[in-house]
Amino acid sequence: MKKLIFCSCLFLLAAGCSDNQSSEPVGNTADQEEEAVNEVSAAEKENKEKESVSDEEATDDNEKEDEEAIQEEEIKEPLYTINEENWSVQPISDANEKVVLLTIDDAPDKHAVDMAKTLKSHDADAIFFVNGHFLDTEEERQKLKEIHDMGFAIGNHTYNHQKLDDVSEEKQREEILKLNDLITDIIGEKPKFFRAPHGANTDFVKNLVKEEGMTLMNWTYGYDYFKPYMDAEKLKTAMITGEGPEVDVPYSLLKSGANLLMHDREWTNEALGDIVKGLREKGYEILDPGLIKTP
Repeated sequence: MKKLIFCSCLFLLAAGCSDNQSSEPVGNTADQEEEAVNEVSAAEKENKEKESVSDEEATDDNEKEDEEAIQEEEIKEPLYTINEENWSVQPISDANEKVVLLTIDDAPDKHAVDMAKTLKSHDADAIFFVNGHFLDTEEERQKLKEIHDMGFAIGNHTYNHQKLDDVSEEKQREEILKLNDLITDIIGEKPKFFRAPHGANTDFVKNLVKEEGMTLMNWTYGYDYFKPYMDAEKLKTAMITGEGPEVDVPYSLLKSGANLLMHDREWTNEALGDIVKGLREKGYEILDPGLIKTP
């Protein structure tokens, strides 16, 4: 009997120990799971903080690059000036003399955007002189913005293509300033160049243009507004050689620093790519207008 009781006690004790041992790991597993969850949460938080810092650093780097690009554009040193005696482009010091400046007037009419794309494809710069009466609609304004966004300089050619020496000083002011304001609204900056329709500048215009911080310019030669050269092939030859025998210019006007006048016209648009190639084949560099000194 004693043996039976003794065995029963041993059995109960073993069972109790077994229960204690099996319950302890359950408690430890819950604690471990909680600790693991906390560790994962902490790791996720740390990763998010690192990602946030990385994003901020990337943003700062991008902003820094943008600022440096803007500063580089702003501090571009002028290498050329406009000679108001003959309207040619002249080097200020030891800059390359054998350059020509391309300009497109009466933009943006029907062909200006295509002309800008042609120039862009040839890596050639130009100034697009615009008129306000070509900027009446949102579509026309988008054309100007597209040309500017391609990197081309925008010039003032008066609001209504007005011959300025035929009107009062008040009207002259309006023609120039009204267009300046409109251009600024569209592209976010005021034009740096001014060209009067028909090249008709007055003393009042010259002073006003200077006050507005713009460079005054006319041109050296151009042929696309003469009837005999309203033909792409003839115009191409005339612009590359500088000669216009059908309008009493049997000699060449193409010289270093030539300021070339063209217009937003169908035949000019068709000839433009060949004109750029022909001038380069003659050894001329197409000038970046950003290198021209402004007031």
